[in-house]
Amino acid sequence: MSPSSLHYFPVALPFLLVLAALFSVTVAVVAIRVVSFASASLGVGPRPALAVLLLSLLGSYVNIPLAVLPERTVTSLAEVAFFGIRYEIPVVRQWPATLLAINLGGAVIPILVSAYLVAKNRLYGLGLVGIAVVAAVCHLVAHPVPGLGIAEPVFVPPLVTAVTALILSRQHAAPLAYVSGSLGTLIGADLLNLDKVQGLGAPVASIGGAGTFDGIFVTGLLAVLYAALATRNGGTK
Repeated sequence: MSPSSLHYFPVALPFLLVLAALFSVTVAVVAIRVVSFASASLGVGPRPALAVLLLSLLGSYVNIPLAVLPERTVTSLAEVAFFGIRYEIPVVRQWPATLLAINLGGAVIPILVSAYLVAKNRLYGLGLVGIAVVAAVCHLVAHPVPGLGIAEPVFVPPLVTAVTALILSRQHAAPLAYVSGSLGTLIGADLLNLDKVQGLGAPVASIGGAGTFDGIFVTGLLAVLYAALATRNGGTK
């Protein structure tokens, strides 16, 4: 498989421009509320937070190979009509090999940042609860798409994350939003559906890539906006 077929942006150009526009709006909001942002509960300064989001957007182009799922031979039944009578005959279909990869911007970076936020804010218990809730919902709405992999509605992770983070802790809503939304989406939509990837005919199945990256990226924007709009003294649990 050539490098050009392995590395690609997981969303089409129009929607990629939309994500870039949302990132620009976030930069503007953070710039306006930089004082409150600096003391917000996300636990990082404005420049590192925006740098992480920018790296995630650019890193979505890079897929790191993990394994090759071998070809599969699947037998199914097909109907054949002959003189008005329908017969069922077995048909053998050959599914091509699928390269299993992990997306740099949609998986690797969010995992590292989430681990940092959990340790810094001691969100071990709340983080597990938030991840479990988001993962359960994402698993319910995610569905296999032939030729693509696993996909889910783009705004489901951010909406579920917003409600979950605010219910669990208003004080730590920002880091909880990032951790729960990122890891919950990766686990619920991608990891729990790996057994379905091999039969979809997708040449590359990227964890955190096409199908889920947009939801993870919007969740990251949501977390930064939480921090930017937080009060100077933070919220209350």
